[in-house]
Amino acid sequence: MKIIVLIKQVPDTSDERSLDMATGRIERSPDSCVVDEISERALEMALRFKDADKKTEVVAMSVGPRQANAALRKCLSTGADSAIHVCDDGLIGADSVWTSQVISTALRDSTFDLVIAGSQSTDGWTGAVPAMIAEYLGLPLLGFVDDVEVSAHLVSGQRHGEGTVMKLHTTLPALVTVTERSPEVRFPNFKGILSGKRKSITNLSLADLGLVASDRNGSGQSVVVSTNAKPARTAGKKIVDDGAAANDLAEFLISSKLI
Repeated sequence: MKIIVLIKQVPDTSDERSLDMATGRIERSPDSCVVDEISERALEMALRFKDADKKTEVVAMSVGPRQANAALRKCLSTGADSAIHVCDDGLIGADSVWTSQVISTALRDSTFDLVIAGSQSTDGWTGAVPAMIAEYLGLPLLGFVDDVEVSAHLVSGQRHGEGTVMKLHTTLPALVTVTERSPEVRFPNFKGILSGKRKSITNLSLADLGLVASDRNGSGQSVVVSTNAKPARTAGKKIVDDGAAANDLAEFLISSKLI
C-alpha cells in the first residue's frame, strides 16, 4: 500500500506573529515556521499503518516555499520513506482553489492507495482544500475522522459530532482527513534523523506539473486590500495599597462592566 500524507508548514503560533505591511501577509522567516500539528497527526496515522505492514510506503507531500523543505526533511526523519515538494513563485499567496488544483495535479501524477491530510491548517482554518482535492480527483472523502482503519480495499473511521459518533467507510483509493483526536506524532530518534538526511525529496515546479500561473481559477490569489498595524499597548494603572486598594479594584471592575 502507498500512502501520501499532505504536509503543511505554518508559522509557529507560540511566537509573536507580525504582518509584512507591504504585502499584507504574515512574515514567514525560516526559523519561525514549523510542521503544522494536524499534519503531524496525519503523518503519525500513516506511520502506524506502516508499523503494522512493513510493505506500506509513506510519502510526504507539500506545496510551499523553499523553506518547507525543512518540514519535509523532518517527516523523513520521523519515518516517511520519501517526499515531494512543489515549489514555485507562481504559488506565492495562492488561495484554496489554486492550492488544491496544484496538489491535485501532483497527486494525479503519482500512484497511491490513500491520501491522508489534516482537517484544518493552523494558519488558514478553511478546512476546504482536502474536499476540493477529492472533487478534482473524483475520490471519496472521509473528512474529520479519527480511529482510522485500513484493509486491502477499504478505509473506515469515526467522526465525532455533538453527542453522536458516525462510523464511515469507503473503498480505496480515497482521501481521509484526521482531527485533533488522532494520536500525536512520534519523536524522531537518532537513527531516523541520520537516515532522514539520506532520503530523497523530489522537487517539482509548476512547469513540471504542466501548469502555469495563468491556469489559476480567477486570480487564484488572496488579495489584501488594506493593512493596519496593531496599536501599541498602553501602560496599565499601578495601584499602591494604602488601605483603599480594594475600593479602587472594585471601581475598576465596575467601570469595565466586569461586575
